[in-house]
Amino acid sequence: MHSHDGFISGQYSFRPLTPADMPMLRTWLHTPEVKRWWGDPAHEEKLLLEDMHEPLMVTWVVSYKATPFAYAQHYDVASWAAPHFAHLPKGTRAVDTFIGVPDMLGAGHGGRFLNALAEHLVREGAPMVAIDPDEDNIRARKAYGRAGFKGDELVETGEGPAILMTYSPG
Repeated sequence: MHSHDGFISGQYSFRPLTPADMPMLRTWLHTPEVKRWWGDPAHEEKLLLEDMHEPLMVTWVVSYKATPFAYAQHYDVASWAAPHFAHLPKGTRAVDTFIGVPDMLGAGHGGRFLNALAEHLVREGAPMVAIDPDEDNIRARKAYGRAGFKGDELVETGEGPAILMTYSPG
């Protein structure tokens, strides 16, 4: 069972998303990079609000040196029928994330906080962590590679083609 409590790893901290975070998240959803890959901000805000109250979804605000800059959520791949995750080991966690502060892009934060998150999920018992960036999102794919995620298989997600990347312990 995965705790929703959050954790700290080095200079990165992960804490539960709260309703008080929504104005900040709304700003983040309107930044060019997030809009490009996540889509319509109003629609995404509605989904994130639902996810915040969904017991099967863990939603976190990620901070660097106590300054919030990213959003991350994770869930058991068996919780939702995503065919491209169906073959992964039981207990695998899937991650969705974005950096909401444009000044924090391109500085290596994505790779570092995602590695911390993947390591945390593995410590909590996940046999594997999966992530599925858009095939054209080269920046994200490079960051996930630096975080220790591997794979370049093109999969159909139902929301368009993506690249399946996985993180395994060891």
